[in-house]
Amino acid sequence: MASLDLSNRQADKTIRYSAKGFRAGWSSAVQHAVLLAGSIIFVFPLLWLVSTSLKSELQVFKVPPELIPKPFEWSNYVDMWTYFPFFQFLENTMIIVVLSMAGVLVTAPLVGYAFARLRWPGRDLSFMLLLATMMLPSQVTMIPLYLLFNQLGWVNTFLPLWVPAWFGGGAFNVFLIRQFLMSIPRDLEESAFIDGGGYATIYVRIMLPLIQPVIMTIAIFQFMGAWNDFVGPLIYLNDQSKFTLSLGLRVFQQQTGNSQGEIGMMMAATTIMIIPVIAFFFLAQKKFIEGVVLTGIKA
Repeated sequence: MASLDLSNRQADKTIRYSAKGFRAGWSSAVQHAVLLAGSIIFVFPLLWLVSTSLKSELQVFKVPPELIPKPFEWSNYVDMWTYFPFFQFLENTMIIVVLSMAGVLVTAPLVGYAFARLRWPGRDLSFMLLLATMMLPSQVTMIPLYLLFNQLGWVNTFLPLWVPAWFGGGAFNVFLIRQFLMSIPRDLEESAFIDGGGYATIYVRIMLPLIQPVIMTIAIFQFMGAWNDFVGPLIYLNDQSKFTLSLGLRVFQQQTGNSQGEIGMMMAATTIMIIPVIAFFFLAQKKFIEGVVLTGIKA
């Protein structure tokens, strides 16, 4: 009788484990299905962009539309160069991107370190004022900045597009770095002080290596912002030889007159333009995720 009760309990336990495992497996399957559906929704515009860049005029306006071109129209990528001076616009864009990224990566950690680890009169008030600037729409400061840069003689130059990045790196970037630095224990600094290290040594040899994830995060944000910036070049650049890629695409659209036959070339130019952004993101994806997850977590 005792052996029968034991076998019944073991059977009930097996059934419960099987039911729990089935529910866990079903829940995991539903989660993966939802994530897969969401990824398809977000990736579909990119797939349609690439697909359209490989279509002929007849295929672009075919009803019902086809995702996979038949055949692939590679000539769009060749003919594009006759309308679109890609390398000239790419050079201008890279100059602005590199200089602005350098300014952000040099100054934003310094300002964030001053707000997070140093004690000085008016620090908290200054930080509140810094955060308050994030509430101002860019349209509010657009005209005053233009008047300032015009007085300096910077209009129709690259200077307004990258010099401001060397003055603190932006309130949002400073905020991210400050929050990350606040999570680092002060024992590290105290140990460095005991060993004779100063603030500069602590910043360079301790803090900078520890905040690499958040630095990579703001590098991605700055790269994408400078690479895709359209309003800035539109306001400050007048000479077509100084146009960036984003502004150059608009010029390309005006030159082709939005004609149906040029849509494939327009999509080809757009596809080439977004490749560096996607490549940069995937190369820095690991550090980017670490920076987003760890920023603001207290030690």
